[in-house]
Amino acid sequence: MELEVKELVKHYGKKQALKGINASLTEGVYGFLGPNGAGKSTFMNILTGNLKATSGQILYDGEDIRKLGREFRGLLGYMPQQQALYPNFTAEGFLAYMAALRDMKRSEASKRIPQVLAKVGLSEVAGDKIKSFSGGMKQRLLIAQAVIADPRVLVLDEPTAGLDPKQRIAIRNLISEIAAGKIVIIATHVVTDVESAANRILLIREGELVADASREEMVTTLSGRVFELKIPQSELKSLETNPAYLMGNISRERETLFVRVICDGKPEGYEATPVRPGLEDVYLSYFRE
Repeated sequence: MELEVKELVKHYGKKQALKGINASLTEGVYGFLGPNGAGKSTFMNILTGNLKATSGQILYDGEDIRKLGREFRGLLGYMPQQQALYPNFTAEGFLAYMAALRDMKRSEASKRIPQVLAKVGLSEVAGDKIKSFSGGMKQRLLIAQAVIADPRVLVLDEPTAGLDPKQRIAIRNLISEIAAGKIVIIATHVVTDVESAANRILLIREGELVADASREEMVTTLSGRVFELKIPQSELKSLETNPAYLMGNISRERETLFVRVICDGKPEGYEATPVRPGLEDVYLSYFRE
């Protein structure tokens, strides 16, 4: 099973949203990371058939997904970012409706729906109306509809958007559980959504794929370049304006600040402690935000 993206380009008038994207995806979880407006949604809309690429192609096991058409869409599961759910549907009724849209046989759907609801932890509210659900429950229902037909390719758009920390962890754990045997693409600008779950990270900036590697490989590129500085509040301004330092997290202990920075070589003139780089540091180094 392979999804191959070849020289994918998309223009909106004079704006070039995708600039020759190339990638090869096999079974596993992929974090598609980039700031808002980087091209993630355009890529997903082309993959799901909602947009046509200006040029280039996406192949599934060597076949163009546009030629595969309905056959490929039958292998695809998609979770949108927006919680556009029917408030008066029950969870069970909504999944039955989505199964019908996917041309699943009624006998197959009736067997699959309880299994999926159990997987996402919604069995006890199967008969409750969606309007009574919390944000986290709605996100789990969106995942349920995406996997109702046991897709081979699963695309998740900002799966933890608007959730509190506990709900974010629950959704990330759920994604890891259902990912076996699939190509899973998580498109997000939230680093923690993919830091533990993704096998590979793809960084996209202004329509270009600027990095494609495992988390470990990406983090290794910053070895020896990430430090925690201990400084007084009065020195923060000068540190912020110093082009030699890229600032990350700041924490305070009384009048002392602990500032995480990325730089070349050990900082001079500061009390500096080397720290292990993380994916958030990698994101910061590429996107400066």
